[in-house]
Amino acid sequence: MRRFLVFVSFVCFVVPIRAADAPCVSGTVVGGKPGPYTFHVATGPERGQLTCYICATEERPAVIVFARSMSDPLAKLVKGLDKAKADHKVKQLRAWVTFLSDDQPSLDPKLVAWSKKHAIRDVPLGVFEDVGGPPAYKLARDADVTVLLYVKQKVVSNFAFRAGELTEPRVNDVLKELPKIVGP
Repeated sequence: MRRFLVFVSFVCFVVPIRAADAPCVSGTVVGGKPGPYTFHVATGPERGQLTCYICATEERPAVIVFARSMSDPLAKLVKGLDKAKADHKVKQLRAWVTFLSDDQPSLDPKLVAWSKKHAIRDVPLGVFEDVGGPPAYKLARDADVTVLLYVKQKVVSNFAFRAGELTEPRVNDVLKELPKIVGP
């Protein structure tokens, strides 16, 4: 009986800890095709409109960021994408951030303020009105940020971060992957 209790204790306490240490997996897999979805744009020229950037991107290189919360590391990533868009105008690099929320009307002004606070200029921010995200993307519930880099309608890199895992070194890891979609 005692061995059984020790085993049950091990399974209940050690196994969940190992699962939490596993890397976060979220979003369309590398090699997969990003599906179309529309969301409410909060910043940029399409502000106030339902937009499908996937549809408009076609074969061009793009970065999709799905986020559940605003943070300074996320702002650093978006500022890096802002710079990358300017640096790769010839390649027509696209990038946008889709926040996942059940309350788009209250999140919209917060995104505008966050964008101004961090001087985000060219990367549109918007809201998809479902915390689960677009169903075709299979975003993990524990993923606070999921980043997909794709070109020619094929995902080339996929990053997923739980709350607190997106740090400056991880932001740099994501930005270092941009040559895979825009070239050297």
